[in-house]
Amino acid sequence: MRRALLLLLLVTVPVAEAARDPRKNIIFIMADDLGYGDIGPFGQKLIRTPNLDRLAAEGTSFTHYYAGASVCSPTRSVLMTGQHTGHTRVRGNHGRAGVERVPLRAQDVTVAESLKHHGYTTGIVGKWGLGEPGNEGTPNRQGFDHWFGYLNNNLAEFYYPEKIWRNEQEISLPGNAGGQRGQYSHDLMTDEALAFIDARHKRPFFLYVAYTIPHSRLEVPEDSLAEYRGKFPEPPSAETGGKNDVPYPRATVAAMITRLDRDVGRILDRIKQLQIEKRTVVFFCSDNGAPARPGVSDFFRSTAGFRGHKGTLYEGGIRAPMIVSWPGEVPAGRRSSYPWGGWDFLPTALALAGTPRPIPGVDGINVLPALLGKETPRSDYFYWEHHQKSFSQAVREGRLKAIRENADGPIAVYDVVADPAETRDLAPTQPGFVARARELF
Repeated sequence: MRRALLLLLLVTVPVAEAARDPRKNIIFIMADDLGYGDIGPFGQKLIRTPNLDRLAAEGTSFTHYYAGASVCSPTRSVLMTGQHTGHTRVRGNHGRAGVERVPLRAQDVTVAESLKHHGYTTGIVGKWGLGEPGNEGTPNRQGFDHWFGYLNNNLAEFYYPEKIWRNEQEISLPGNAGGQRGQYSHDLMTDEALAFIDARHKRPFFLYVAYTIPHSRLEVPEDSLAEYRGKFPEPPSAETGGKNDVPYPRATVAAMITRLDRDVGRILDRIKQLQIEKRTVVFFCSDNGAPARPGVSDFFRSTAGFRGHKGTLYEGGIRAPMIVSWPGEVPAGRRSSYPWGGWDFLPTALALAGTPRPIPGVDGINVLPALLGKETPRSDYFYWEHHQKSFSQAVREGRLKAIRENADGPIAVYDVVADPAETRDLAPTQPGFVARARELF
């Protein structure tokens, strides 16, 4: 019922509005495990990110943007459905009790499906994580016209795979056969993204670029590693606990991030070459906070001083860098503390498509006015839950955030505006908010 009602709302467009064709191209680029502090616009000093610096100079950096979750799959489910982790279908990486992966179902309505019903061509390259071969959760069955990348999170940790998915078919990568390292999957994703833009730029399109770097396995081609090898003192393996078992873990992470930046630049350059930048809105963010890479994340200050890391619901696990660029519309060179998150993308994308209507069953709101610099206070709350190892929950309302690390544990409260590192528990002086949080939990 919800699906049918939403699609009816999407196709009912006023004639005069359609004549002006208000639809804007939308490119949403999401890195994997990129920390808040890993790029220049958010304080990084040791890793080069000139193209993201350029994107920030041309657009607005949002310092209170939140990922939908603190790990991969639920963040992607939140982004696609506009529902927070209390409502969206996929709420963990490993499914029920770590046994069965949970895919999106046919009745789930994604942002791709919504935009497609509004006349958009839709594409995704990169990491999906919301369905397995042949089930309802695959991208082509969730509104995407074109798909290239990894269906499965685990396989997405390998950068030289022998096979990868294009639409409903798994294809071979000859350059990687027999353990060869000829085709770095990240580069292939950028090539596919550029080909999609080239082929579809004459009509409104939505392109979701879900890059896999700098996630998990530390691996990068020599042409990128050469820039950083020997530049940093590398930690001994004993310090890293064997978790970053490559000769140059710091140099490799830096090289992966700079390669990511390089390919964001390739996309930005192509938009300008095609002269569509004024009708194209570009979003850039990460899917969660930085992982706890001993001897590496701390060296680069990847969490920018926030408490926690990937897999926790402290700010270091869920606050992510976000840059939005739309020349002539989104203020250039601006920094904004307006709070919003991945659940807000679906209604905002529909506003960019010319249909800023409330969507039944969606937790997010249209934040396009805030992107354009017209910020008004929010009255809703943000919610997260995390299912791996233990069940933790967090909620933010206004400047206050409540968190409990297990279902029976105490609730702590922090003012994340005055105390972003979450060092001072205000629960004793905020009994009303503690009660409110317990109700929401």
